Amino acid sequence: MKRTGYSWKKAWMAAMLFAVMLVAAGCGQNPGSAAEESAPPASEQAAAQAAAGPAGNSTEPASKEVRTIKHEMGETQITGTPVRIVSLYQGANDASVAYGIKPVGIVESWLEKPVYEYLRADLGGIAQIGTEVQPNLEEIYKLKPDVIFANKIRHEAVYDQLSQIAPTVMTGEVYDWKATVKLMGEVLNQQDKAAELMGEWDSRVADFKQKMGDRLPIEATITNFREDHARIFYMGYAGGILKELGFTRPEGHDADTWGVQLTSKESIPDMNADVIFNFNSGTDEAAVNKLYTDWTSHPLWKNLDAVKNNQVHMVDEVAWNMAGGILSAHLMLDSLYEMFDLPK
Repeated sequence: MKRTGYSWKKAWMAAMLFAVMLVAAGCGQNPGSAAEESAPPASEQAAAQAAAGPAGNSTEPASKEVRTIKHEMGETQITGTPVRIVSLYQGANDASVAYGIKPVGIVESWLEKPVYEYLRADLGGIAQIGTEVQPNLEEIYKLKPDVIFANKIRHEAVYDQLSQIAPTVMTGEVYDWKATVKLMGEVLNQQDKAAELMGEWDSRVADFKQKMGDRLPIEATITNFREDHARIFYMGYAGGILKELGFTRPEGHDADTWGVQLTSKESIPDMNADVIFNFNSGTDEAAVNKLYTDWTSHPLWKNLDAVKNNQVHMVDEVAWNMAGGILSAHLMLDSLYEMFDLPK
């Protein structure tokens, strides 16, 4: 189990900048992209912090207490309460807004670039530090963060380099938004806020299940049509939320894996369920639409239970798949209230 500690002596940091620049050069950066813009001037950061609340862009941790935080990569020592935060994955971008925090740096969104629309009012204008899979280490160093929120799946290979820049904590599964909320609460000394956020979620889950009543459990399939194939998602972000809400997976969908890729229309019966939640995705929209039309015009599709019962729902890809946070979970739940005509 790793334990990391930190000293911010100027001479050491100057040497580290050179090392980090070498590492960053080998990380496949994308010159000129919106995700690798430089940090805003310090005056702009200070102005942003004035409106951001207790955690954001101020220059010093709130105290000098040293705490040991356990996370997926071991243990990390945090001095004081961090105020300069860098987020390296979408779920942490989302959670920072839930906590009322304005990070000094965030990664670019997968879609609706550079920031998902539902987060843009809170995160728009913040320094972009690369993508989730290619964070720009040099730009992160320039921001002088107090803490870096990262993810083991995405960033294990650069954990040591990140830890030389600032204390770095990691979650495990990138879609485990509850772990992100919990870890962020611990690191930021906001355990009460974490409990409040999770309590609000638990209350909404209970309300949804109560209002659905004996309609639950419902077998549900999550499908995704792309340019040259279709997918069924067994588990992951949306799958975990649906399970918590009282939905079940059809027989054959219980494998401990993300799901399955389908390349033949003969596999359409594998999608059968009481309800289908679908989103289409891909860079070639025309090709995606053609495949979707071809498959959903097939007799095998029309024989699915969800199709016969008019229970195929098109859902938002960001809220249901790409964002991976607590706020997007609420957006997903909002859409389910609407689909099933439930009062909020």
